[in-house]
Amino acid sequence: MPIALLHQYPIAKPLSSHCAAMVIALAGLVGCGREPPKPGPAPLEVTTMTVEARDVPVSAEYVAQTQSSQAVNIQARVSGFLDKRVYTEGAVVKAGQLLFQIDPKPFQVQVDGAAAALQRNQASLQVATANLKRTRPLVEQNALSQKDLDDAQGQYEQAAAAVAQSKAQLESARLDLSYTRITSPVAGVTSFSALAEGTYVNSQNSQLTTVSVLTPMWVNFSISENEVDRLRANVRKGLLKLPADNKLLVEIELGDGTPFPHTGKITFADPSYNSQTGTFLIRATVDNPDGVLRPNQYVRARLQGAQRPNAILIPQRAVQQGAQGHFVWLVNKEGQAEQRPITVGDWYRESWFVAEGLQAGEQVVVNGGQRLSVGAKVTVMPPASQPAAAGS
Repeated sequence: MPIALLHQYPIAKPLSSHCAAMVIALAGLVGCGREPPKPGPAPLEVTTMTVEARDVPVSAEYVAQTQSSQAVNIQARVSGFLDKRVYTEGAVVKAGQLLFQIDPKPFQVQVDGAAAALQRNQASLQVATANLKRTRPLVEQNALSQKDLDDAQGQYEQAAAAVAQSKAQLESARLDLSYTRITSPVAGVTSFSALAEGTYVNSQNSQLTTVSVLTPMWVNFSISENEVDRLRANVRKGLLKLPADNKLLVEIELGDGTPFPHTGKITFADPSYNSQTGTFLIRATVDNPDGVLRPNQYVRARLQGAQRPNAILIPQRAVQQGAQGHFVWLVNKEGQAEQRPITVGDWYRESWFVAEGLQAGEQVVVNGGQRLSVGAKVTVMPPASQPAAAGS
C-alpha cells in the first residue's frame, strides 16, 4: 500500500480489556443462539388440614310416616236410629266425651219392663220363703208329709231363680240403654262421621267414626336388607360402635325442616323380612303432648347415638375424582404436591369418611388443589388468609 494512503486512513486505537471481554461474551451468545435462563415458577398457595383419627358420631336419616299408637274404631253396640252427632269432626276429644246419641226411648221401655218383672218375681219369692218357713216345722211334727216340704222347697228355689234371672235381664236392659250414649274410650283426634243423623244403625253399618290417640305417637320407617347387612358387617369389623344398651335416639324433623322438640326411642323392629319391598319395618315411639304430629304424616327420622371409632374425616372439597377413582393432594416434607388415591366411605354432612389411603398426621390440601401437579412446589397458607378459596 502507498505510504500516502496510510496517512489518509489512520489506524484505529486498540480496545480496552473490559470492552474486549464484553464483545467476546456477546459474540459467544450470538454465535450459540441461546437465551438467558428464565426463573422457575412461583410456589402455589394452598390451605391444608392435618389428618386426624378420632371418634365421630354418626347418624342415619330415613323417610318415615307417623301412626297413632291407638286408633279406636267407634262402633254402635245396639241397633236404633241415630239421633244426633254431638262432637265436631276433626276435633280433639277427651276420654269419656259423648260423641253420638242413639234414640233411647225403646231401650228405656225395656228397662222399665225388666224392672217390673223383677218386682213380680221378688213378690213370688217372698211368698215361697214364707211358705217354706211354715212347712218345715210342721213336717218335723209329722203334721205335714215330706212331699209337702219338698214342694215348698221347690217353689222357693224356682222363685229365687226367677228373681236372679229378672235381675240379669234388668242389667242387660240398662246396659243397652247406656249404649245409646256413644262416648270416646280414649283421648285423641276424631275422624269424620260415617253416618248422618237419622240413619238406622245396625250390625251392618255400626262403624261411626275413629278416634286416634296423639300421644305417644308411632313413627314407622323401613331399612333395606342390604343396609342391615352392611351395618352388621361394620359392627363386626369395628367400624361402627353402637350405644352400650343398643338404644338409639330418634330425632324427628317435620316436612318443612323444623325439628320436632321431643326425641323418641326404637320400640319395635319387625323380625320378618318384607319380600315385596325388600325392607324391615322399624318403629319408634315419641311423646306428642301438644299434638303437633298427626297420624299418617310424612316426616324424617334421624337415628343418633352410634359412633365411628378412629375415623378419618376430610372435607368434600378436598376430594377429587379422576379416571382411576377418588384422590387427594398431599404436601410432603419437601413442600411438594403429592397425589394419593383414596377409598371413600359414607357421606357425613359436608365431608367424606376415608376408608383407605390416608394416615394420621399427613397434610391434605383442602383449597387450591385444582391447580396442582405432581412435584409442584407449594406454600401452605393459613385458612383465614384465603377467604375466596374457603368460600368455594
